[in-house]
Amino acid sequence: MDSKTKKLALIGAAVVAVGAGVTLALQAFNENLVFFFSPTQVAAKEAPTGRTFRLGGVVEPGSVKRQADGVTVTFGITDTAKIVPVQYKGILPDLFAEGQGVVAQGKLDEQGVFCASEVLAKHDENYMPPEAAKALEDAHKAGVAKKQAEQAQAAKS
Repeated sequence: MDSKTKKLALIGAAVVAVGAGVTLALQAFNENLVFFFSPTQVAAKEAPTGRTFRLGGVVEPGSVKRQADGVTVTFGITDTAKIVPVQYKGILPDLFAEGQGVVAQGKLDEQGVFCASEVLAKHDENYMPPEAAKALEDAHKAGVAKKQAEQAQAAKS
């Protein structure tokens, strides 16, 4: 091999190595990317099945049920329009309570139950994650608009 061929081979090997590194970095980034969905979006089948995402809203009052094993808890997360059943195995945060804001991270199974691997409760009286607050606001506006349309229709009848 002459020096020109060696130089080209070295440049080609460097390009392949850099390309492989970039590909691995992008793949790792894509696998660790976690999106947020509201219960309305989950009910509309916009959330991926079998892939990790975050679900946020308010813990539905009266929905918290503790299993006999002492660590499994089921509850519902709502945005006032839709409710998604959640199953969590572990110790819940101290601030977790019915009617309080919550964000859970996990996967949706084939039956439509969200299997949470992590549950995050709000940390003070005024805080709610921006995504969850927007989802609740949007659901509330849609519910108010629907109710007004129903009342207008009933008034016409």
